[in-house]
Amino acid sequence: MGTSSYDLIVIGAGPVGENVADRAVAGGLTAVIVESELVGGECSYWACTPSKALLRPIAALRGARDVDGAKQAVTGGLDVAAVLRRRDHAVHDFDDSGQVEWLQGAGIDLVRGHGRLTGDKQVEVTDAAGEVVATLHARHAVAVCTGTSAAIPDIPGLGEAAPWTSREATAAQEVPDSLVVIGGGVVACEMATVFAALGSAVTVLSRSRLLGKVEPFASDAVADGLRDAGVDVRLGATPVKASRADSGEVTVTLEGGDEVRAAEVLVATGRTPNTRDVGLESVGLAPGEWIEVDDTLRVPGSEWLYAVGDVNHRALLTHQGKYQARAAGDVIAARANGTPADDAPWGAHVATADHAAVPQVTFTEPEVASVGLTEQAARDAGLDIRVLDYDLSWVAGASAHSDAYSGAARAIVDTARGVLVGATFVGPDVAELLQAATIAVVGEVPIDRLWHAVPAYPTVSEVWLRLLEQFGRPGA
Repeated sequence: MGTSSYDLIVIGAGPVGENVADRAVAGGLTAVIVESELVGGECSYWACTPSKALLRPIAALRGARDVDGAKQAVTGGLDVAAVLRRRDHAVHDFDDSGQVEWLQGAGIDLVRGHGRLTGDKQVEVTDAAGEVVATLHARHAVAVCTGTSAAIPDIPGLGEAAPWTSREATAAQEVPDSLVVIGGGVVACEMATVFAALGSAVTVLSRSRLLGKVEPFASDAVADGLRDAGVDVRLGATPVKASRADSGEVTVTLEGGDEVRAAEVLVATGRTPNTRDVGLESVGLAPGEWIEVDDTLRVPGSEWLYAVGDVNHRALLTHQGKYQARAAGDVIAARANGTPADDAPWGAHVATADHAAVPQVTFTEPEVASVGLTEQAARDAGLDIRVLDYDLSWVAGASAHSDAYSGAARAIVDTARGVLVGATFVGPDVAELLQAATIAVVGEVPIDRLWHAVPAYPTVSEVWLRLLEQFGRPGA
């Protein structure tokens, strides 16, 4: 078997790998993607796409029930079979042929199999039986875009209890009568929202507060929302043992001796990098570890190796990984073509936003949308700040949106520079408020100039005017 040469080899065909290859091809390079599972990756089949397909009917039903005149038309609850069917449609019944067609149309080659680095710019691809199916050489770059897998904590008996991870939860074909969720992050909160709405008796076990990286008021709102939905939220709960009985029931024992029993247990305690078996040792890196990169997503000390997306641990979010991918694909093409890299902060070839302007939405009830720094993070960074808080239900647009609107907004202003450095919104459908905040943070738009960005009336976005009024009008 001969060696095939490409300008760029990408290991991993998730959204990140697809975008790296696409941008490189747009820059005139040839590219091949190596994928051992489905083209489209974790996000398309076991994470973002299916989870949001499951969550949307819950939000839509809540929205109708919260508006007089519409709530009278709601005569029943969720149709569980239809919700699961909608999820199956969203993931194309786990068929990646459409994604493969997209690769072909974009001029990107695909090799099915497990890709491993075997040396500088060399990748070997094997099938499920371990047979070599392709040997590839990169003329310019290799990009490792293998993402992450769910981390299983070292709790005695947990592994043997056949726990669900995010994959099993988002792909479930039946709704268990009861579910215990270990963890308090985004996956834990969103999946607790889903299964409680679909009829499971859900218990959440979290060692600390929910969504620990968001503002505390947002964390509290999500905990309250879950409890209102019937979820047993136990904060400060530390599992110490798990077991599954012959009957199928799972028992989780907590520190202190309390036990929680359920039909299934979902582990949502973080992610681990998929780098254990990609040949990192052949290029002097440690297998199983996160891959360090610079802001152009290149591995320090290498002229050809890149690591893009979750695998570099900069920002474990699909949209942020795709942002990195666009920068990486473009800079790989630029360097291959002898064009100088635009690697200054906020340049075309860097992922500067990873450091201070990462947007994220948690699609719980209520939603949490945030970007940039929290109050605590800003203070830890030594910034001189003002914290602006506003009750979203006081905005006229909230009353128009819902008869039961409840929410909150917080803006963090760096007073030395007079710019927004962070914002958090909690409430129904606040995800759509986030891009305005992201633009303000990334663009470093002066607070004085934001007074001229007039929000339409009556919209929830009028909260921006109320936050500015708290800060004070220039010259007043």
